[in-house]
Amino acid sequence: MNLFVSFRNNMMLAFDTIRAHKLRSLLTMLGVIIGTGTIIGVGSILTGFDGAVTNVFKSFGPNAIIVSRERAFRTTDLTAEERARRQLTYENVEAIRKECQACARVSALLWPNHGPIVTKYKGNAVYQSQVRGVEESYAQTGQIDMNEGRFFTSFEDRHRAPVAVIGADIQKGLFGSENAIGKWINVDGEQFQVIGTLHRPTATFFDSSDNRVFLPFFAMKKVYPNSQEMAMIVTSNDGMLPAAIDEIRTILRIARHVPPAKPEDFAISTADQMVEQFRQITAMTFLVMIVLSSIGLLVGGIGVMNIMLVSVTERTREIGVRKAIGAKRLDIIFQFLLEASVLTGLGGLAGLVFGWLIAMGSKLIFTSLPISMPAWAAIAGIVVSIGVGLFFGIWPANKAAKLDPVQALRYE
Repeated sequence: MNLFVSFRNNMMLAFDTIRAHKLRSLLTMLGVIIGTGTIIGVGSILTGFDGAVTNVFKSFGPNAIIVSRERAFRTTDLTAEERARRQLTYENVEAIRKECQACARVSALLWPNHGPIVTKYKGNAVYQSQVRGVEESYAQTGQIDMNEGRFFTSFEDRHRAPVAVIGADIQKGLFGSENAIGKWINVDGEQFQVIGTLHRPTATFFDSSDNRVFLPFFAMKKVYPNSQEMAMIVTSNDGMLPAAIDEIRTILRIARHVPPAKPEDFAISTADQMVEQFRQITAMTFLVMIVLSSIGLLVGGIGVMNIMLVSVTERTREIGVRKAIGAKRLDIIFQFLLEASVLTGLGGLAGLVFGWLIAMGSKLIFTSLPISMPAWAAIAGIVVSIGVGLFFGIWPANKAAKLDPVQALRYE
């Protein structure tokens, strides 16, 4: 009970001291506020970014394999060897489709050889359309969520049918509330009939717009005969992802005449690999931000130590009186450590609000990111701020506890 009363009295004394020197206390807390707020704000942004990117990669499914000329997700620029690689060909796609026993589905993915591409309908136009040529099996990769109509068939693909499946923003921009199914649109000067519309993807990066236009692969080759930039999306049979990767690697090395002693001239990626590569980047970014935030906490801690040393000098006579009436050295240390931790704890709470404002401001800018304040960041921010007060308050508290009561009582 006495311990509780002592803690309550010291806490009240700490708040009284802060209220008596409001401006000084605020300036002292600024470093702690900035440091804690940065940790919480950056933690919230990186958590949201990690969730968004992970969802995009995971949307391909656990059995998905992306085969491309270079790395599907890279953390560095292309090397000279990667830039010199030959493009994948449709013959490579066919080889995997025929020879890979562990592969369930294979779809080629073709990009146009120029941009930006304009899509038009009557007097309406959508710029920056993302036109891709794919096969029927692409609809089972997890990237397609049909809204109205249907996806094109293998028969339509083989016969270069002028049909298209369009994204949500293409539909809205060209047709508004009008039904798009059956209408003919102009894609880069060519006419295509809309046979299906898509829901907006739930997993996106920064840009939440849906300007996708999917054409049958061979119709795309007909419109863009010089397009060579392509990849393939392969889905393995359940439980056979490693076997499928090994088979794909062997098939492509043979088909592309890669000598056994040379590295492969293509890249194979899975969703888990891309997530791991991305998290290596975010981990390094977060580490850098922690270091930068620590500078603010260090400045705040030095400010706390300075202000507590001033407080010890100002309250020398008070310390002498307390010692004269029986206060022990531990009581004095506890009093000043509590004041320092209360000061930085309040800075931590203010930093919590500051970090929340950073996170909410980022959410307004990047509307597609699921930004939220993670509990670990809030708890870590408060704990670290209180820890800063305890650490930097040790010297002033110890100095106060060592004061001679007789000399302290004589202090003016």
